[in-house]
Amino acid sequence: MKLTSLLLTLLLISSSAYAELSIETNKELDKELSKEENKPSIIALAPHIVEMLYDVGAGEQIIGTTAFADYPEQAKKIPRIGNYIRLQLERVIELQPDLIIAWKNGNPSDDLARLEQLGFNVIYSHPLIFSDIAKEVRHFAKLTGHSEQGERVAKKFELELAKIIMTYQDKTVITGFYELWSRPLTTVAKGSWPQQFFNICKVKNPFAKVITPYPQISIEQVLPAAVQVIIQPLSVNQKEREGFNWQDWPMIPAVANKQIIQPDADAMHRMTVRSLTALKDLCAAIDKTRTILQQKHN
Repeated sequence: MKLTSLLLTLLLISSSAYAELSIETNKELDKELSKEENKPSIIALAPHIVEMLYDVGAGEQIIGTTAFADYPEQAKKIPRIGNYIRLQLERVIELQPDLIIAWKNGNPSDDLARLEQLGFNVIYSHPLIFSDIAKEVRHFAKLTGHSEQGERVAKKFELELAKIIMTYQDKTVITGFYELWSRPLTTVAKGSWPQQFFNICKVKNPFAKVITPYPQISIEQVLPAAVQVIIQPLSVNQKEREGFNWQDWPMIPAVANKQIIQPDADAMHRMTVRSLTALKDLCAAIDKTRTILQQKHN
């Protein structure tokens, strides 16, 4: 499998991008489906969309989804109608959903265009930063007849995000490396979804200014950065993946000090309410590294 496919799979299992939110929807559709008593049947075309719909109470309305939609547990029972490479259009036609929610960055555009031509109501999910998650939660809740629950979930999310940002805003910055993929070694830069974790947790990314959001690099490029902490997200869904063997490079401070953090890639990379828990846990783990480094320095 080519690297581009592997990375897209990783971000589908887990996710991508960083800018302003763009939810595209038909205004008449929005008006039609926003009534509380209206509970439309839904095909959700990405794992993070499925997760959001369960968060707002619309999980039981999902009648079809794509590969890797495995959270929460009951999502595993939803019929599969394709993956990020191709959708089974005949199955979609057979299911006749009232609403299709697609991922702007992760679904085949030609299939989506065909579904629109066939008259299906298609709207797009496109969360790019944490605050976008709350916006989408509210929007999806409104469309599916769960506005009140959506508002509760969104407000709680916004309050917790603000609290995390405030907790770490004055912390001492340390240098970190984010291992998105191991073969070839791939990291993150400005414009990537994971970069905001570093921004909030106060970690300097030596590759932040690279033009591409997910640059491939060599270990020789990592060595001069004197990385103090390594973030190596791993997913239970990717059994074939092996993390980079950092133990071969004991001259890196993070390796010498045993500061390699391995968070849940699914929670880190999926743009959902759960990503806030991943953010909180990561910042706390990085803060422990910060304390260890300060003790060594003293």
